[in-house]
Amino acid sequence: MTHATHAGRMAGLFRRSLAAVAMALAPGLAAAQDRVHFQYSWLPTGEYAPISAGLERGVFRRQNIELTYSTGRGSGDAVRRIAAGASPFGDGDISAVMDARIRENAPVRCIMMQHAMSPHSLFVLESSGITSIQQLAGRTLATTPGNSHFIYFPLVARMNNLDPSTVRWITVDSAAMAPMLITRRVDGAPLFATHLYYQNKQAERMGQRIRAIPFAEHGFRIYSYCWTATEETLRTNPDLVRRFLAAVHESYLWAKDNVDEAARLHHRRHPDVAADDAAGSMRIMFQYMFPDAQALANFGQVDRARLQETYRVVALSQNHPADADVTQFVDTRFVPPPR
Repeated sequence: MTHATHAGRMAGLFRRSLAAVAMALAPGLAAAQDRVHFQYSWLPTGEYAPISAGLERGVFRRQNIELTYSTGRGSGDAVRRIAAGASPFGDGDISAVMDARIRENAPVRCIMMQHAMSPHSLFVLESSGITSIQQLAGRTLATTPGNSHFIYFPLVARMNNLDPSTVRWITVDSAAMAPMLITRRVDGAPLFATHLYYQNKQAERMGQRIRAIPFAEHGFRIYSYCWTATEETLRTNPDLVRRFLAAVHESYLWAKDNVDEAARLHHRRHPDVAADDAAGSMRIMFQYMFPDAQALANFGQVDRARLQETYRVVALSQNHPADADVTQFVDTRFVPPPR
């Protein structure tokens, strides 16, 4: 065999080997990373640690998603941004989605439920002696502009035989609510129960302790947060919706079983959020996401009866039509199947 012939055969073998490698890698190469922006409804507190953990562990990357995100200033703001096309996905309270669709026909829907039970709560100091909604007559409570707790409170009050007009509200900046409570300038502040851990750390430095009075324990059984998407995304890119929800689903279930590690990964991305605070927020959050085995098994799915009750409450508090079709607010076709 001549040197030229041998070289030719080796070159052919090399080309065939490259072709075989290319064929083996083709599926991965074909599925290019989709650049996806996710609109948070709030600051990156510990409730978002599962997303950070999913990013750090490559969960979204394995779904061929390169995820970026922006922080927000409330559910209403997040829904407006998504409806305007700034992001294909976001999160927020389902009441904001309902309100935006009824008032403006906003093209946004809930695509996966987060809380099986609402974490709306009223924070009071243990030293106040307040342990129930009924004891709030004559008290002063803080609120923020557009606060959903304030909107819902008259309904919760009436459920518990309290005349809501006997409670005085003052409007303050969101950052001032907990400090005003801790320093006893108000008797209560409405916050999500998930904030209790790190707010209590602040209170204890002032010689106080905070008690949460959950609305859910006083007859208020509605949905709260969900993940959202634009109708255009649902219509034009259902595969992306499916992959995004698969990554979110996996990230939260992993974080549930690995709270401390998820908190550490969140702190790595957000050094201003202490890992201990993130872990404390998550442990409370998972109590509202997975209050029982059925909620865990059906994570993300929507129950029609609870959806109807949620809209009934929102409609009463916002003066919306009572007979609206509740199916317009959700599209959960792409939620991973029950476990």
